[in-house]
Amino acid sequence: MVQQGEAVVSCGQEDSNLMPCVSYPTKGNLDPACCTGVQNIKNLAQTTADKQAACECCKAAANRFPSVEEVTASTLPGKCGIVMNIPISKTTNCQR
Repeated sequence: MVQQGEAVVSCGQEDSNLMPCVSYPTKGNLDPACCTGVQNIKNLAQTTADKQAACECCKAAANRFPSVEEVTASTLPGKCGIVMNIPISKTTNCQR
């Protein structure tokens, strides 16, 4: 059972949903499956704790790929037509 304030979004879930997105911030190729993954993450991250956890996972994932263009990565949700308040950045303070 999930307690109040406990995140239900895991980095494993996020990684599997965002795997089709890897080529977008590095090469500019947007796979339609990427947008499905972004929407899945938005659907999972409903609470503040979930959004903070998703943000930390995005931050960790971005740091694993040194060739990621941060500006390009940050535009990903918008390119998919998804409004999301989870930043995709290597340096974001996810606790705000």
